Amino acid sequence: MDNQDKRLFLLDAFALIYRAYFAFIKNPRINSKGMNTSAVFGFTNTLNDLLKREKPTHIAVVFDTSEPTVRHIEYPAYKAQREEMPEDLRKSIPYIKQLIEAYKIPILFAHGYEADDVIGTLAKKAEKVGYQTFMMTPDKDYGQLVSKNIFMYKPASHGNGVEILGVKEICAKFEIKAPEQVIDILGLMGDKVDNIPGIPGVGEKTAIQLIKDYGSVENLVQNTSGLKGKLKEKVENNIEQALLSKKLATIILDVPIEFEEDKLIMEEPDQDALRELFAELEFRRAASIVLGEDLFGGENTDSKTSTPTKIAVEEDAEEKVFQEIKTIQDTEHTYHFLNDAAGRKSLHAILSKSKEICFDTETTGLDANNVEIVGLSFSIKPFEAYYIPLPDNYNEAHKIIAEFKDIFENEKTLKIGQNIKYDMNVLKWYDIEVKGPLFDTMVAHFLIQPDMRHNMNVLAETYLHYSPVSIETLIGKRGKGQLSMREVDEAIISDYAAEDADVTIRLKEVFLPMLDETNTLKLFNEVETPLIPVLASMEAEGIRLDKSALKELSLELEKDVAKIILEIYDLAGMEFNIASPKQVGEVLFEKLNIVDKPKKTKTGQYATGEEILSKLEDKHVIVKKILEYREIQKLKNTYVDTLPTLVNPRTGRLHTSYNQVVAVTGRLSSDNPNLQNIPVRTERGREIRKAFVPRNEEFVLLAADYSQIELRIIADLSGDEGMQEAFSKGHDIHAATAAKVYGVDLKDVNSDMRRNAKMVNFGIIYGISAFGLSERLNIPRREAADIIEQYFIKYPGVKSYMDESVAKAKEMGYVETILGRRRYLRDINSGNAVVRGFAERNAINAPIQGSAADMIKIAMISIHNEMQKKNMKSKMLLQVHDELVFDAHRSELDELKILVEDKMKNAIPLKVPVEVGIGTGDNWLQAH
Repeated sequence: MDNQDKRLFLLDAFALIYRAYFAFIKNPRINSKGMNTSAVFGFTNTLNDLLKREKPTHIAVVFDTSEPTVRHIEYPAYKAQREEMPEDLRKSIPYIKQLIEAYKIPILFAHGYEADDVIGTLAKKAEKVGYQTFMMTPDKDYGQLVSKNIFMYKPASHGNGVEILGVKEICAKFEIKAPEQVIDILGLMGDKVDNIPGIPGVGEKTAIQLIKDYGSVENLVQNTSGLKGKLKEKVENNIEQALLSKKLATIILDVPIEFEEDKLIMEEPDQDALRELFAELEFRRAASIVLGEDLFGGENTDSKTSTPTKIAVEEDAEEKVFQEIKTIQDTEHTYHFLNDAAGRKSLHAILSKSKEICFDTETTGLDANNVEIVGLSFSIKPFEAYYIPLPDNYNEAHKIIAEFKDIFENEKTLKIGQNIKYDMNVLKWYDIEVKGPLFDTMVAHFLIQPDMRHNMNVLAETYLHYSPVSIETLIGKRGKGQLSMREVDEAIISDYAAEDADVTIRLKEVFLPMLDETNTLKLFNEVETPLIPVLASMEAEGIRLDKSALKELSLELEKDVAKIILEIYDLAGMEFNIASPKQVGEVLFEKLNIVDKPKKTKTGQYATGEEILSKLEDKHVIVKKILEYREIQKLKNTYVDTLPTLVNPRTGRLHTSYNQVVAVTGRLSSDNPNLQNIPVRTERGREIRKAFVPRNEEFVLLAADYSQIELRIIADLSGDEGMQEAFSKGHDIHAATAAKVYGVDLKDVNSDMRRNAKMVNFGIIYGISAFGLSERLNIPRREAADIIEQYFIKYPGVKSYMDESVAKAKEMGYVETILGRRRYLRDINSGNAVVRGFAERNAINAPIQGSAADMIKIAMISIHNEMQKKNMKSKMLLQVHDELVFDAHRSELDELKILVEDKMKNAIPLKVPVEVGIGTGDNWLQAH
């Protein structure tokens, strides 16, 4: 074997597991059984990527054990401050070990030693017998082990690719001559995570300089006479601590563990074990990638003949109970293919007598306003469905669909669908207005399990233990070779389409009682479902875009950016790639030295993100110019040049799509395009709104938005008298808060006081800390802490609300909005402070954000219904956060203003006045 045939990968288990878990901390992956699968999912992806990319010849995963190590014995405080492992992560460990075993990868450990000691020992032993060893870990400590044939292998993260660090890279990163000197740097700077003390006040930059000057900790402590001032004092007062810290940071290389290379050979995985585990965890994509299968079933081919797999549906301490996942091949069903007038007539008679009808459209694409219907499917009872193919010719298709117009427009019949809004919008192009009560299985599941995925295949497999036919078996995978549904044989489409309607009606029967069990049936019936036709109507309307205005703005931005580039080059004294974060960092922090201790990313590159640079604007004028350059480029690429390309060729209008099942707070999201992200805080960003215009000269745009609605909801929920009084008297809430916090009269509040109070008002419910407030306001931390302290003294009701929300969440496991929308908080009782902190902040702000979301939804429903009742020419077009935008017919303007204000103000009665700002104009900017 040469070196390339002897490539050993040693994985630091807990370093990779923690990394995977925290990568999803803000948006954890929860399966149908309520398990947080983030750690297992992240680790699975990391492992799959490694195996595919590197194809190791030898491999092992190394774990720490719970026994004290030699470091704990020598220094009892070692790792004593480490947070307790999050409960969800702890529960994931057995699954991760099952995963590793299913891959037939050895698990290694040594009692009394840490994983890095085991990895270090094995790496050195492997090197002696001709192996190249790659230590897979994000932990910088491993840098000390790197040699000619031992490398650090840092997995991809934060948009950066995999990093392989050898001697050259480690020496460059730490500015040292030999990798072993990493130990000296760690010894001087210490490690807060492991509670290694180091020398107090010595950070990474100072530690690197000291080792550059003295070579080692030992040489430094023997030559302190060469040091000056406070640094000399720090080193001389902490000599023993520095030597101890170096010892604690040294990876042990004589762990009593044998290097048994035959046992580390990479084998083929146990596919049955992997299939069973992926099914239990509900990892569809992992199964597809690793096993080449559609999860829980056979291979991704047209044939579905392989043996059904199993999924765990319940679990006790001793055994797992499994239920078979079935497919169309082994499920009794009756699907009718109706390709003649007689068949359609007979179906019409059946549907006419039904109180509930499930339907689905098969279309040529995903854009509801730019597709054709290929076929219709119906179901009125489980395991039976009907499919009607439609001809290519629009007029002929229109005639056939018209046969069912009275069915769709029957106001008494319940219409059931999965993402029914899409089908409603498609049918509008065939002059069909879907009427009557609705039941959307996707929306229902969102209320039952908001943290889960809601697509039909996942829901079917989870709740029906049934795996539907994959669309990829019909039209192929995404990409250039993917077919249109028009190109698939009608008889083949028939089963696929009929199955969709059948599965959806079966899901409806499962979800209806679950809505009742989770106390969300009222919210479903009174808010989410009545909102569907409102959103469908808005999506179908679209909004007119003035392309010429955007073209003009694009040219202006081009001139602006050219000018700014020259200014940046002049300020930098050199030309460089302003779009490169790496080069920006080098210019700012090496050439211009705008700060002493610049922050770095985990990859060692200078951090130059917007948040970092915005805090450095006062350090050098070039920073503001770079931020300005970035803003223009983003505006131009994301909006100004892109929006015109998204105008619908059929309507000449821009149609966004609203999603009810994305944000767990209940807020609507918008995509294709996302109109909710159009910037409003900068002058250039606001210019984009000029391009949104009325449909013609008979109309003007009307914009109505809630004023400080979240703060008014806090005042209502908290019952705080001071805050309620300020709103009741019509005071500027930020000025009123400043007056209270600073102890001055309202008339004496200055702009800085108001600015600070505004930041606290909006930041307090998101858990802003003294550190966070000081960073945002650029004030000393002590002053920020005083502001927060005074805030809680003056608004004691707000503090009580926050404490009570957390307490209720700890007891119930969830919080609720005014209307009962739930946000489940699995980590609220976690022993890990970081994880628990996220949950506590959500416990405080979810009821506020969610109530605001519910409020505007109710307003939209009321406004829409009233406008329809009055048969108004005006139309509701957009919803953007707390704002609604209308195409207002000039003759109805006064009437519409009164209607909109009334419905928005009274959507949910609050104990404080609700204010709505209304404006009109010839474009969105003027109206706003």
